[in-house]
Amino acid sequence: MASNDEVISTLNGLIETCRDGQNGFQTAAEGVKNSELKSLFYSYSQQRAKLVGELQDEVRRLGGDPETAGSLAASLHRGWMDIKSAVTGKDDNAIISECERGEDAAVSNYRDALGKDLPANVRSIVERQFASVKEAHDRIRSLERASGAGA
Repeated sequence: MASNDEVISTLNGLIETCRDGQNGFQTAAEGVKNSELKSLFYSYSQQRAKLVGELQDEVRRLGGDPETAGSLAASLHRGWMDIKSAVTGKDDNAIISECERGEDAAVSNYRDALGKDLPANVRSIVERQFASVKEAHDRIRSLERASGAGA
């Protein structure tokens, strides 16, 4: 079984991942022209905010201090998204592609967390959240394929 500190570190990593997604989807929603995409990205941003809150509560329950900022790597990713959307004239397809890249990272981070020896109650939270993140990832990937953005 992972130590309490290792579990807290894993959860804090997921907090960063979700916070980055929250901010990334917010940025994407503000950048797209299509109202359905705007609504979808706002809903995913709100979903990630809820996941962050749930993970922070769990870290506190374990006696740790929850992560409050996004990761530097994701900040750079958001910066690239801003640059790319500005260069392409806020092209919706380019923004979808950037969201899909961000979601690839989120899915990978959740898979890494699930590869660790987590206590059963923590594992169930992470598994449930992973299902939500995976659903968002798959939906965005299908949007990307439908738009030809990934081609």
